Amino acid sequence: MHPQRSLLHNELHARPSLYFQAPAHVFHIALLDQGAVSDAVIGALADEPLSPPRAAQGLVQLDGHTLKWERHAEFFTLTLVLPKQADSALWPDLPDALAELIAPHQALVINAVQILVESEADGEFQREHYGFKDPAGSLIGGGDATVWSDFRLTDDGRNRLLLVNRELNAYRLGRMIRRLLEIETYRMMASLTLPVAQQVDQQLKRYEQQLASLSDRNSDPATGNAKALLNDIAALSASLVRSTAIHRQRFSAAEAYAQLVFERISELRERHVGDCQRLGVFIERRFKPSVRYCAVTEQRLLRLGQSVANLGELLQTRVQVEVEEQNSEILRSLNSRASTQIKIQKAVEGLSIIAISYYLLSLFKLGVEGLHSLGIGFSAQLAAAVLGPLALLLIGAIALRIRKARRH
Repeated sequence: MHPQRSLLHNELHARPSLYFQAPAHVFHIALLDQGAVSDAVIGALADEPLSPPRAAQGLVQLDGHTLKWERHAEFFTLTLVLPKQADSALWPDLPDALAELIAPHQALVINAVQILVESEADGEFQREHYGFKDPAGSLIGGGDATVWSDFRLTDDGRNRLLLVNRELNAYRLGRMIRRLLEIETYRMMASLTLPVAQQVDQQLKRYEQQLASLSDRNSDPATGNAKALLNDIAALSASLVRSTAIHRQRFSAAEAYAQLVFERISELRERHVGDCQRLGVFIERRFKPSVRYCAVTEQRLLRLGQSVANLGELLQTRVQVEVEEQNSEILRSLNSRASTQIKIQKAVEGLSIIAISYYLLSLFKLGVEGLHSLGIGFSAQLAAAVLGPLALLLIGAIALRIRKARRH
């Protein structure tokens, strides 16, 4: 067996729902898991170390009631179920034991939901009786339950939902409650990206203005300092790469959480209750714009980075063309100089041959005159016939020598 066979298979059973009967109060708290908050809370709950130490979920008793804790990638949840007492308030405050448990980490509470679960068998329920203002409502589970909420926070930051159970057994009721809690928690976790997207949007406006300015400078033929322009493009590209690296994880998380929200809404199998707006429709119409805004901001960031990269490539191409033109001018100048030098060399060769011929003939003349002075006489015609071809041969040999030296 693979060493992780059991661990991976047991992921199917990692997050079971709480099963209970109506009427009941369900309190759900989600905290951002920063600074090992989950370990601190679990350590305060557990009497002995966990086995395994980083378990994904667990059940403990808190003040005589079942409390379930769960670890997630970025957050940590606590869910407490209390049976509803006949004399209890409709919307009681958070139990003291749970309030004390999360008090040191109050600043990290990202979601707090209270669900009142009633049984339709206990009587008729009017939503106005529960303090909702213009609530949304749906028949869920194929009509086996009704859920209401106005999505308005209480003074202590809780969102309240009313679920009236008609025919759900304990197992289906637990799973339905879990879906409602996940919708709210995942929606809040996805919404964490909205302030990030708004901040990035302001940065992108500045980056786009810089890109437009750099594009104008690149397209202006009078721009001569390509190095300064390339440095500015590189600086803008570095800023975009840094921003992308910092915010990529947050944007990806928002997309994943939003997908989970829409999946859980579809699992509710909603139907209309009278003329009220459905719960899922209410959430989608107000939540989707935020999700799309975050997605569009991420796309703008990626596209802007690509545009800056393209601008850098255009500048490099332009600089390369300019360098090639300069090289061509240099080659043409070198060719012109080489041609002039060749002409000068040819002229020098001609002058050299003339000079050598002059000196050679002078030498021959001196030689003939010397022979006459020694008493050796011969006619001028004979001297010309003998010395003329010899002079031509010597001059030709010297010319060939000069040509070979120039070629070499």
